[in-house]
This record gives sequence, C-alpha cells and structure tokens, in this order.
Amino acid sequence: MTIRKHFALFAALALVGSRAWAHPGHAESGLAHGLAHPFSGLDHILAMVAVGLWAAQLGGRAVWAVPAAFVGMMVTGGALGMAGVPLPLVEAGILASVLVLGLLVAGAAKLPLYASLPLVAFFALFHGHAHGAELAAGASGWSYALGFVAATAALHAVGLGLGWALKRASAEGVVRVAGGLVSAAAVALWLNLL
Repeated sequence: MTIRKHFALFAALALVGSRAWAHPGHAESGLAHGLAHPFSGLDHILAMVAVGLWAAQLGGRAVWAVPAAFVGMMVTGGALGMAGVPLPLVEAGILASVLVLGLLVAGAAKLPLYASLPLVAFFALFHGHAHGAELAAGASGWSYALGFVAATAALHAVGLGLGWALKRASAEGVVRVAGGLVSAAAVALWLNLL
C-alpha cells in the first residue's frame, strides 16, 4: 500500500470516528473531545485542509515538514491554552491563518522551507491555544492533546490527498480555486464576528 493510500485511509477513519464521538454524552473522554474539537469550527477545518493543500503544492520535503511544523507548534499552543497562559488575539490569529493559507494556495506560492515552516508554525500557535483552552474539566490533557493532534493530522492528510489527486489529474487550477474559496470563507467568517 502506498503512503498516499495510507494517508487517505487514516484520514477517512479519523473523520468517521471523530464524528461518531462528537455526539453529546461522549465529550467526557479527553480523547474523544480532542478528536472532535478541530471539527467544531469551519475556521479550523479550512486552515488544516489548506495546510495540506499547500504542502502538496510545495512538494518535496514540504509534504511532511509543513504539516509537522504546524502540528509541533500547535502542541505548544495547546499546552499554553491548557495552562491558562493568555495569548492575545487568538480568534484573529485563527481567521488570519485561514485567509493567508487560502491566499498561499490560491497563488500557488512557492515559499522556501525557511519561510514556510515559521509561517505555519506561527498560525498553529493560535489554533493550538484555542484547542487547549477548551479542555473539558476533569479530562486528561494528554489524551485530549492526542485527540486534537490526530484530528489535525487527518485534516492535513485530507488536504494532501486532494492536492496530490488534483495534481495527478492535471487539475492544479481546482486547488487554486479552492484556496480562493478558503480565503473568501475567512472574510465571511470575519464579517460574521463584527
């Protein structure tokens, strides 16, 4: 089985499982709550998928390094959120991530790793903080973090899979349009907050 098929299988299982655990009465489990949290907001979903799409566009080492940088810094942000350490402008940072990541995908921006890794890591800090701050009382921080890391990796894998499939089908234009739609959604979400 190829790595792409593994990614697709993992993403499908994670998406199905987290939806089933997201029903009321199951949130007491740190793992289930963590798996469900990234799916609780369109802003998180769009940003995570956009990271995968952009990594697929960049190719090479970025395919694993960009999502890994995001997940690594997201864990740091999650720890800060769980510890109650304040981070200013969390929601603005999350919406900015959706806008910027969408624009990077729409423009098929080919930033070098030394620029792309810190950029996604910066945005991941906000996403992680939001996840960590939502830890349910009495839930295990470790299992909760494991859940939101697995869900985030699944969403990255969805973006990577879509990006690879569309590249293989010579439909890179569709990926760019998707990036534009992600950015448009960020603007709509921002206007909704006003």
